Amino acid sequence: MATMLNGAAVMDAALLLIAGNEPCPQPQTSEHLAAVEIMRLQHIIILQNKVDLVKEEDALAQHQQIRRFVAGTVADSAPVIPMSAVLKYNVDVLCEYLVHRVPEPRRDFLSVPRLIVIRSFDVNKPGMEAAELRGGVAGGSILQGVLRVGDRIEIRPGILSKNNDGSMRAEPIYSVVKSLYAEQNDLQYAVPGGLIGVGTLIDPTLTRADRLVGQVLGLRDQLPSIFTEVRFLSLTLTLVRTLTLPLPLPLAPTPDHTP
Repeated sequence: MATMLNGAAVMDAALLLIAGNEPCPQPQTSEHLAAVEIMRLQHIIILQNKVDLVKEEDALAQHQQIRRFVAGTVADSAPVIPMSAVLKYNVDVLCEYLVHRVPEPRRDFLSVPRLIVIRSFDVNKPGMEAAELRGGVAGGSILQGVLRVGDRIEIRPGILSKNNDGSMRAEPIYSVVKSLYAEQNDLQYAVPGGLIGVGTLIDPTLTRADRLVGQVLGLRDQLPSIFTEVRFLSLTLTLVRTLTLPLPLPLAPTPDHTP
């Protein structure tokens, strides 16, 4: 769940995976649909997986459960594709939907590069020689611009600490792009779309265990200012519909319950 929420900020679309051999919704399914609601994703495909493990009438009954579950949400009009990942049933149908139903967003290649960090880690292993040690790696998706090997970068807000008066203080982290990776491909530059691993000269202790998640990486002196306080002029409450449970029946009046 935490990994999904970390990556929600860079999603263009979502696949809501539901096990066909379990009642719908399961708690995790409700949580993921709530996250999709909060992110207001418009392009959603529902996958009814493991249909090879149930009878046809049971699969149809669960299909109705799914439709009732997503009614009134952003997934109300989403297609439900019955499939089996193990036996490859309807995988071709899913690919057709991905190609024709989910439009490719327009990418901005001209603005200064900006990347949202959704993972960060230390790639060094215990016992490595000092000459073999590498800097921390930040993983994420480029929102705009083109990032190149050799670019001088900064990460904001960076290192957070408190002043003597209790106020927050942020110190941006400065470094250089040493490498760019997409899967196992070593790149010289990276563009918006997909996930990118950015190798840096940052102290690996600062990137270990996803410590940079939620921060923004960009060219030095090109990122927005850091704010430690936000004032809301108006607040809007967004209600997320997940699962409605029947309320318990009221107790019948008895001497113990009579006011």
